[in-house]
Amino acid sequence: MVQKTKSNLEDIAKAAGVSKMTVSRVLRGGSGFSDETRDKVLQEAKRQAYVPNRLAQAFGSDLASTLVGVCVPRLTSGLFGHVLEGVDIALSRLGYQAMVGSHNHSIVEEENWLRQVVAWRPAGVILSGRIHTAGTVDLLRNAGIPVVEIWDLTTSPIDMAVGFSHHDCGVEMGQFLIRRGRRRAGFVGALARSDVMGSARLDGFTAALDRAGFPLIDREILHDSPGFYAGYYGLETLLARQPKLDVVYFHNDEMAIGGLAYATANGISVPSDLGIVGWGGMEAASVLPRRLTTTVVPTTAIGKAAAEGLVARLKGESSQDVVVVPTRLVPGETG
Repeated sequence: MVQKTKSNLEDIAKAAGVSKMTVSRVLRGGSGFSDETRDKVLQEAKRQAYVPNRLAQAFGSDLASTLVGVCVPRLTSGLFGHVLEGVDIALSRLGYQAMVGSHNHSIVEEENWLRQVVAWRPAGVILSGRIHTAGTVDLLRNAGIPVVEIWDLTTSPIDMAVGFSHHDCGVEMGQFLIRRGRRRAGFVGALARSDVMGSARLDGFTAALDRAGFPLIDREILHDSPGFYAGYYGLETLLARQPKLDVVYFHNDEMAIGGLAYATANGISVPSDLGIVGWGGMEAASVLPRRLTTTVVPTTAIGKAAAEGLVARLKGESSQDVVVVPTRLVPGETG
């Protein structure tokens, strides 16, 4: 039995009666040919079950690259999982592929990741956060490719930015709790490896409390990843020092749900004895017996906007340098 060989550009060009260059331009979404030629090439590519060589495209020329590097703090984060989903859906629709990595909240690791990715000559990169090493900034400027900084909004991006202010999220929650009559607030976080975005929310929260005349009573910041158990243990530790707190702001919803579990296990009534509030808007927070008071972040929308803005820049189309994606405070029943 003779094995069928894979179709290539030359095969399609011969069958469609056009040049190999025309086939290449059609399949890349280019211009300069008639609709009839485009339809003929696409039909022939479909008939021959043509599969493009993406590696060859990526290395053939800078213009041909369809790879987009995307680096986030943690691949295990539910929030960033939705961001990546938004990026991937948009890139796939526009003819690009994501190369995904993580830096575990380390800007040095981000630079190391970027140096490897740039060697693949990507079409562009999407980075989380607005703080980077000088090496990262120099590398990106020398590469001359579109860059989108997402998540923690900056008004002075390297190239483009899509996100929101973490500081403002903290301010908004602090003001909300003061209006609710809370006067003795605490904080439980897990800011291991310098999570600057979590720190920005805490700074905004404490600033709002200070302005109202009711400063933060105490904080428990664990050298751990922000998760359910960290929230459980963190609240236990904090209340051992400050049993008269009337509300606790958590680093994220996972930790807040862990705090709710600790309160339930120890006979602490929420919200009458103690208010518990989170951040992020994870799906589980909306199906608890009492809906968690939190801030909902439009994660998928951020990923989608970042990918679309980057591709628009690649195609020479107009795009905004800074895109603000608003968050939403959900009052819930636990604050």
